[in-house]
Amino acid sequence: MNKVYVALGSNLGVPSDYIQQAITRLAGLPATELQQVSPWYKTAPVGGPKDQPDYINAACLLLTELTPEALLTHLQAIETDNGRVREVRWGARTLDLDIIWYEGFSSNEEKLSVPHPRAHLRAFVLQPLIDLNADFKLQGSSLSALLTGIDDQAIEPFTNG
Repeated sequence: MNKVYVALGSNLGVPSDYIQQAITRLAGLPATELQQVSPWYKTAPVGGPKDQPDYINAACLLLTELTPEALLTHLQAIETDNGRVREVRWGARTLDLDIIWYEGFSSNEEKLSVPHPRAHLRAFVLQPLIDLNADFKLQGSSLSALLTGIDDQAIEPFTNG
């Protein structure tokens, strides 16, 4: 089984519902075990069109026997089933699921770029990863050091309910 970190985000409809639905679906993926889910965060959009609603973000640790390509196919199906429409790059979305890191795998292909090429620049990815594994490193740097370098991105704990 390979360790995989997946980032979750939503800023349309009721984002907390979409995040919970995604977690439920991730837990049911074939040949996969959902090991851990980070706390959730409310974050301001980074990039993309102006005036988007804030996001709800989280991350999870999976153990999987799925290939990276098969996992991506499942993640995109979950997004589509939750109304994800890909019209505007970095635009508002019902659900966004990204493979941030897949143990023993790297790719720079357009369809599948792992480790995620912008993860180290996004507080909404780094903070949930810190919650899952404070010792994890991206691009050879600690997550906390990377997060310190982007302290201008608004992120706060989100409590659903």
